Amino acid sequence: MTLLFLQITDTAHKLIDTASHAGQPGAPIPEQELRFGDLLVKGGWVMVPIGILAVLGLVIFFERFFTIRKASRNESNLMVQVRSSIITGNLESAIAICRNSNTPLGRMLQKGLLRIGRPIKDIEGAIENIGKLEVSKLEKNIGILGIVAGIAPMFGFLGTIAGVIKIFYDISKTDNISMGVISGGLYVKMVTSAAGLFVGIVAYVCYHILNMMVDKVILKLETDAIEFIDLLEEPSK
Repeated sequence: MTLLFLQITDTAHKLIDTASHAGQPGAPIPEQELRFGDLLVKGGWVMVPIGILAVLGLVIFFERFFTIRKASRNESNLMVQVRSSIITGNLESAIAICRNSNTPLGRMLQKGLLRIGRPIKDIEGAIENIGKLEVSKLEKNIGILGIVAGIAPMFGFLGTIAGVIKIFYDISKTDNISMGVISGGLYVKMVTSAAGLFVGIVAYVCYHILNMMVDKVILKLETDAIEFIDLLEEPSK
């Protein structure tokens, strides 16, 4: 019975001590919710160029994505119509079909049709030149995504380094080297590195996605161009 009384008394003392220390300066501070928006704001001025790079990268990606996807659509119907017009000897109809298609393949075939009567090498050269121009149009601004992928992390590291410099400058002025001061400022400045790396990774992935799409279009254009040249050579076989 005495042992039970001592245990109850000890427990009561512990509860009283906990309640009495709750309001003291050394008492644990309730955990505050970390908000994403607040972190972005605390990142400082470096978050502005990182945000601009993010918007620029997304605009370029979606604009190029839909343009390249439109150029990569199936043009088998165009090839069938051009073949039919060439076999019947109606070159004007074949040229009109290519002109109305308003596609990279259509412009390539149109240039080839306008060169009919000249040596095959000349026709191949004309088609190849138009093909290079069409590919350069598809690749327009894709290189900017590569630049964004490289620059965004650098801006992030710059923001972090600038923040660390400011932290130690403040320490040298106030002579306060507590971990709370250092960690409290450092975790905020690390936000810029995280944001820069995130934007850089997304831009890097988007850059390679667009390049793969362009490579597929190039392969398809080359295949259709070879088929067109073979079609022109068929009557002479």
